[in-house]
Amino acid sequence: MIPSETPAKANRTRVWRNARLATLAAGTPGLGLVEKGAIAVTGDSILFAGAEADLPGDIARAAEVTDCEGRWITPGLVDCHTHLIYAGNRAHEFELRLAGATYEEIARAGGGIVSSVKALRAASEAALAAEAMPRLDALIAEGATTVEIKSGYGLDYENERKSLRAARALGAQRPVTIKTTFLGAHAVPPEANKDSAAHIARVVEMMPRIAAEGLIDAVDAFCEGIGFSPAETRQVFDQAKSLGLPVKLHADQLSNLHGAALTAEYAGLSADHLEHTDDAGAAAMAKAGTVAVLLPGAYYFIRETKLPPLDLFRKHGVALALATDSNPGTAPLTSLLLTMNMAATLFRMTVDECIAGVTREGAKALGLGRQTGTLEAGKWADLAIWNIERPAELVYRMGFNPLHARVWKGVWKGQ
Repeated sequence: MIPSETPAKANRTRVWRNARLATLAAGTPGLGLVEKGAIAVTGDSILFAGAEADLPGDIARAAEVTDCEGRWITPGLVDCHTHLIYAGNRAHEFELRLAGATYEEIARAGGGIVSSVKALRAASEAALAAEAMPRLDALIAEGATTVEIKSGYGLDYENERKSLRAARALGAQRPVTIKTTFLGAHAVPPEANKDSAAHIARVVEMMPRIAAEGLIDAVDAFCEGIGFSPAETRQVFDQAKSLGLPVKLHADQLSNLHGAALTAEYAGLSADHLEHTDDAGAAAMAKAGTVAVLLPGAYYFIRETKLPPLDLFRKHGVALALATDSNPGTAPLTSLLLTMNMAATLFRMTVDECIAGVTREGAKALGLGRQTGTLEAGKWADLAIWNIERPAELVYRMGFNPLHARVWKGVWKGQ
């Protein structure tokens, strides 16, 4: 039997045997399935992942062995696009949309992102972390071991810094890898009086100071008609490049401003949303190795009708990641399992694409492809152990969580 909870033992070798593995390892077909598999872990790293018959005898003899009783093991899940740090909610805007208002109309009337700015600025760093903790816990409870968190509701130096510090605090309080993204170019704050150029200048000025504190892992922007122009986005990206920070972009969500191609030009980690991306944008992403992050929760919640061009991404071989886009206005979603179901039903993604999207490809979208996202020797021991009979159940079910146990860098917490 697998106990419900086992404390970590530093540098102790541990083996999970009698398991079925979805390794998602490079060079393996599909999900890299292994029947009668085993995983060996020492410290925070995987020593071995493969057929149990191939497990080296010296490892098996020296290890603490756990019988998985035929359960499936996948890499720990990765949510590569969230806005978990915010205050309050925007349920009223949801009511307005139900009454017929569009996302763009609400934003132009002073709602949308700007309406979250006032609430966040009034909250303390500790309050922001405390309010975000249940959202993070919901992701962890479904097997997430890595979560990206963006700023973007502060929009000035003190409040962007406060947001990123709150995100770092979450990672200090929970067994999960947190990657922080600076999104100062999310919207024009009220005090800028709709002067986007002036706000971009302030964003560029504040970036070095915040980066100097080690609070920024990547830089993002909202390139859109109601956001920032490609030229303004370039200024942000140029500053990020000068600071040695990777970039990503909210691109081509409501219109085609060629944000995907712009991101690829800067060798961006990912371009996200992408409903209006064209063939040239998809080709540029493939050439640059930029991951397409699809966000079906936002598509569903704001009742979009323009599907992201999956066929173009597949044709060009663009890596496809999935994420919750968890945020107060357009995707109040904290379930990667439901995200996969939405991607399958709304976007017609396959089971293999969905599972890879929240593991291997999600890790690539954060620049962590060499550290996590697959079950391979040398990678972090980030595992999710499931009470399922086949991997498709992770995509098929709605509102049901079959997680049995989660391992983060060798630390095992059962359900």
